[in-house]
Amino acid sequence: MSTLSELLAEHTQLSGGAVEHLQRVAAEWQLLADMSFADFLLWIPLPWKAGADPGGGGPDDDRSAPTEFLCVAQARPDTAPTAYPEDVVGERVAATEYPQLRRAAVEGRICREEDPRWHLDVPVRRETIPVRHGDDVIAVLSRDTNLAMPRVPSPLEIAYLGSASDLCQMVADGTFPQNPTVTGADTSPRAGDGLIRLDSRGLVAYASPNALSAYHRMGHASDLVGLSLAVATRELVRDPFDAADVAARIQAALEGRPSLRLEIRARGAVMLVRALPLRPRGDAAGALVLVRDVTDLRRRDLALISKDATIREIHHRVKNNLQTVAALLRLQARRTAIPEARRALTESVRRVTSIALVHEALAYSVAEQVDLDDLVDTVLPAIGDGATAEVRAKVLREGSFGTLSARLATPLVLVLTELVHNALAHAYSPGETGEVVVSARRSAGRLDVLVADDGRGLPEGFDPDAADGLGLQIVRTLLDSELESELQLRPRPEGGTEAVISIPIVGR
Repeated sequence: MSTLSELLAEHTQLSGGAVEHLQRVAAEWQLLADMSFADFLLWIPLPWKAGADPGGGGPDDDRSAPTEFLCVAQARPDTAPTAYPEDVVGERVAATEYPQLRRAAVEGRICREEDPRWHLDVPVRRETIPVRHGDDVIAVLSRDTNLAMPRVPSPLEIAYLGSASDLCQMVADGTFPQNPTVTGADTSPRAGDGLIRLDSRGLVAYASPNALSAYHRMGHASDLVGLSLAVATRELVRDPFDAADVAARIQAALEGRPSLRLEIRARGAVMLVRALPLRPRGDAAGALVLVRDVTDLRRRDLALISKDATIREIHHRVKNNLQTVAALLRLQARRTAIPEARRALTESVRRVTSIALVHEALAYSVAEQVDLDDLVDTVLPAIGDGATAEVRAKVLREGSFGTLSARLATPLVLVLTELVHNALAHAYSPGETGEVVVSARRSAGRLDVLVADDGRGLPEGFDPDAADGLGLQIVRTLLDSELESELQLRPRPEGGTEAVISIPIVGR
C-alpha cells in the first residue's frame, strides 16, 4: 500500500507547503477521530476530465469541479466501532456518487449528510469537511460514523463531540493544525488519556474522569469545574519555571497560539500536558487541554537507565580484569626461557587483549552495539606492530563493518585477529615486506569479510580442514558456534592467500 506522500506525489501537483499541511492533518487527526467517535478519511479531488458530465446542478455545475475523489489516508477511532473494517486507502469514488465530497470541495464549507447510507450492512452517517490551506481547498475530510451501535449522550460524549466540531471547523477555516506541529505526535496525549475543556476565560467547563485522576495524583483534591486551570496547575507544580511555563502555555492557547507538549512533575507524579486553541470561524471558544499520566513510564525509564549504567560498569570492570590477566601473562612470558612457551604466552596476551578491547567499546556504547570499524582500526595495527620485529608488513582495512551487536562483535574480532596473525606469521619470510588487507562489505542481510595477503601463498597440498594449528582451530570453532559461518582459504589471483567468511546478521 502506498504512503500518503507517494499518493500525493503520484496524483496531485500540490505545492510543498500544501503537502506538509496534509501531513500535519494526518498527524493530528487521531484526536479528531477519537472525539468524534467516527472514522476519518482524507480525500483528494481529481481534476476535471474532458467530456465527463459533472452532473447535479446549481453550484456544483462547474466545468472545473472534480469528477472523482481518491482516498489517500484513513484513521479509525479508538473510542467507537469503525465504519470501515477494510482498508479504504487507494479507493476512487465518483463525485456523482458522493456529492457531499464535491460540495465541500467547491463550496469550501462543512456539509452534513441528512440520511445515513449503508456500507456492508452497517448504517453510516457522513460529514465532509474541506481542508483549507491558505485561500485554497486542497482536500476533503469525511467524518463517517458507525450508527449500528446506539450511543447514550453523556457529559463526556457531549464534551468530546463539541470539541471535535470546533476543531473540524478550524480545519475548514485553515487554522488547524497550526504550524509548527507537535514534536513527537505519537507520544502526545490523546483524548482518552485525559481531556479538559476550557471556556474563553480559562475556566474549566468539563474535565474527563481520567483528567481528574491525573490532577488528583498531582495533589488536587477537589473537582476542577469552574476553576482557572492555569492557577490550579501552577499551585501544584513545585518547580517555579515549569509552573510558569504551563500557565503561559494555557494562556497562549486561550489567545489562539499553538502549544507544544510539556512534561510537568508534582508530588512524584509526571504528566504530559498539551493545550490546543479552539477558535472556530475565528471566534474565541476557549481551549482544549490534554493530560497524560506518564509516571510509571518515567519510572521504568529511570530503571532502564540504571540498568544500562550497571551493564556498562560491568563491561568496564571486565575490561580491567582482562587487562590485568594480559599483564600477568606478558610478565610471565618475559620470565620464561623456553621459546615455545614464550610464544604461546604472547599469543594468549594478544587474544586476551582483543577481548578486552571489545569490552572497552561496550563500556561506552549504546544498546550493546559496537562500532566495529573503530574497534578493528585499533586492534589490527596492534597485531601488525607486534610482528614488525620479523615481518615488515602493513595491516589495512577497506570498506565498513558498521555497527554490530556484542554477541557478534566479540567472536568476529577474535576471528580477525587470528586470521591476520596467521597471515603475518606464515605468508612472509623474516624481514620481508608486504600488505595484509581486511575488506568488509555489508549488505542487507550479510557481512562479507575478506582477509588477503600478498605473501608466498598456501603450501602445496594444504588442507585447511586438516590443519591442526591452534589459530585455525579457534577460527573454525568461533565461526561454527558463534557466527554461523565457514572459513574458505583460497589462492589470491594476484599472488598470496585469501581468507573468506560470510556472516548472516539479520535479526542478530
